[in-house]
Amino acid sequence: MGLMMFFVVFNYTILRDTKDTLVVNAAGAEALSLIKLFGTVPGALVVLLIYAKLSVVFSKKMLFYVTLTPFILFFSLFAYIIYPFEASLHPSPETVTQLTEAYPRFKTFFLVYGSWSYALFYVFSELWGSVVLSLLFWQFANDFIQIQEAKRFYPLFGMIANFGAVAAGLCIQYFSKMRGMLTEGIDLRGETLYYLMGAVAIGGGLLVMGIYGLMNRYVIEAQQPIQKSKTQKVKISLTESFKFLIRASHLGYIALIVICSGISQNMIEAVWKDQIKKVYLNENAYNAFMGQFSTINGIVTILFMFIGSNVVRVFGWKISAMLTPLMILLTGMLFFGFINFKEHLELYTLSFLAMTPTALAVWIGFSQNSLSKSTKYSLFDPTKEMSYIPLDQESKVKGKAAVDVVGGRLGKSGGSLMQQILLITTGGTLVEISPYLGAMVCLCVFVWLLAIQKLSKSLTTLHTEAEAKSQKVALAS
Repeated sequence: MGLMMFFVVFNYTILRDTKDTLVVNAAGAEALSLIKLFGTVPGALVVLLIYAKLSVVFSKKMLFYVTLTPFILFFSLFAYIIYPFEASLHPSPETVTQLTEAYPRFKTFFLVYGSWSYALFYVFSELWGSVVLSLLFWQFANDFIQIQEAKRFYPLFGMIANFGAVAAGLCIQYFSKMRGMLTEGIDLRGETLYYLMGAVAIGGGLLVMGIYGLMNRYVIEAQQPIQKSKTQKVKISLTESFKFLIRASHLGYIALIVICSGISQNMIEAVWKDQIKKVYLNENAYNAFMGQFSTINGIVTILFMFIGSNVVRVFGWKISAMLTPLMILLTGMLFFGFINFKEHLELYTLSFLAMTPTALAVWIGFSQNSLSKSTKYSLFDPTKEMSYIPLDQESKVKGKAAVDVVGGRLGKSGGSLMQQILLITTGGTLVEISPYLGAMVCLCVFVWLLAIQKLSKSLTTLHTEAEAKSQKVALAS
C-alpha cells in the first residue's frame, strides 16, 4: 500500500507543479482561481456522475482500472499530441490582446481562453488528487484495514508517500535545468513535458495498476475467498451521495472540514504564486523553483510524519485534527501581514537580508506552504480517513465519493469564487485584495475548529455503539 501511494503522490507532485507553471506563465496567477471555479468543480461533478454509473456496471476491481485509465491517456495525449499543435488549437495572441484591452476587468477570462489546453491540463491534474488519491486509494485502504491498524499504518502510508514527493521534486528540477543544456531551435518546454508526462504514464499507469492487481490477486482474494463470493455491488447515484451529506451529520462534518481546508489554503497559495512569478520570470526558473519546493516539502513532511504518528497515538484524534487549522492560521497571518506591509520594509530587507521585499515574500510563502502542507499530510489526511472507518460499507462508498470529490473541489473553488468576485468588483490585483483574503482565512479556520469539535463527539458515539454491539454479539454467541 505504501509503494502504491508512493507512485500516486509522485504523479500528483509532477502534475501539480507542471499545471501551475503552465497556467501562471500563460495567464497569470489570477487565472488559477478562475479555472478552479469554472473548470474543476464542473469536472468533479462529471467525474462523480460517471463514477456512480460505472460502479453499477463494473466490479470494484475493474472500476479502479476504468477510472484511472482516462487520466493516463489524457496526460500522454497532452504531451505528445495537444501541446505540439497548440499554435493551431489556441486563438491567436492578437485576438486575446484585443479582447483584454477592450474589456480589462475580464482580462483573466480571455487569457484563460487564449491557453485553454493548459486550463484543461490544470483541471485533470486537480482531479488526479481528488479521484485517484482521495477516492480510489483511500477507499481501497478503508475496505480492508481495521481502525486498530489504521492508527499505526495510516500515518506510515503518508510518510512513505512523501518519498514520492521528494523523488518527483528532484525529477522536475533535473528536467527543468536540462532545458539549458539543449541546443537552440528545440522546443525546451515541450522536451520537458515529454519526459515528465512519460514518468507520469509509467508511475501512475503501469506501476499503480500493476501493484493494485497484485494486491487483489495475492492479498485480498487470497484472504477473503468466502467474502468475495458473497459481495454485492453497492449502487451509487449522484443524488444519493448528496443526500448522505445532508442526512448524516457525521459525513456533513467531514465535508465541512474538507471545504474549510480547501478555501483557506487556496487563498494563501494564490497570492504566493503571484509573488513567485514576479521573482522567477521565465518558465524554466519557475518550474525549477516549484520542483525545489516539492523536494523540500516532501522532506519536511517525512519528518512531520515521524512526529505525527506519535501525536495521534499519544494525544488522540481531536488534538491531532486541530493542529492543521491552527498551523494554517498562524503561518497564513504571518504571510499576509508581510504582504500588506512589505513596501514599508524594503529598506530593512535590502539592508539586512540583501533581498527585495517580493523575494522575501516568496520565501515566507515557501515556508508557510511547506509547514501547512506537511501538517496536512501528516495529521489532517490520516485523521480525516480515520473518521470514515466506523461507518458502514454503503456510507463509506457514497459518503466518501461526495466528500472527497465534490467537497474537496467546492472547498478550493469556494475560495476561487471569493477571489474572482473581489478581483472583478475592485479591479485590483491579488496583493491588493489580500487583506480581505486574510479575514476570510480566519473565518474558515474558526468554522473548521467547530466542525472538529462536533466530529470528535460523533466519533466517540459511533465507537461506543460499535463496542456495545460487539459485546452483544459475543454474549449471544
